[in-house]
Amino acid sequence: MTLPAQVAQQNDDPVTETLYQQVQHFYARQMQLLDEGQIAAWADTFTVDGVFAADAQPEPVAGRAAIRTAAQAARDALDAKAIRRRHWLGMVDVRPDGPDQVRVVSYALVLEIPRGGPATVHVHTTCDDVLVRQGGAWRVKHRQVRRDDLAGGAAR
Repeated sequence: MTLPAQVAQQNDDPVTETLYQQVQHFYARQMQLLDEGQIAAWADTFTVDGVFAADAQPEPVAGRAAIRTAAQAARDALDAKAIRRRHWLGMVDVRPDGPDQVRVVSYALVLEIPRGGPATVHVHTTCDDVLVRQGGAWRVKHRQVRRDDLAGGAAR
């Protein structure tokens, strides 16, 4: 399998308006689930063997159950500090990679809002995803998050 960061430049298949809208809707729903603390439902947007990798984490998290556990721990830590996060995805570039798979590169702006305080930018990232269609629904097979503030974060 080619790494998601490499594929966006290699695959110039046209994307249909319908496919683009499906992917945009998927991300809107997925980020709202995460931001509203619906961690189990958010984790279910990954394949059973899905991978969540981030350059800010020492190791990728593999498998839906492990992704759910890690996301819940992160949510619990934010709740303990009375901090809300909002994820804003944009600049979504969708590249078909077969009938039931797409490669997507997007920018993610993560806002942090402490209870009673102003919203601030927590971090900006790029997100390289492989989405697969399973049972009529899109799911993340592999996600690579790169923070712009870390060494090598802007390089793709």
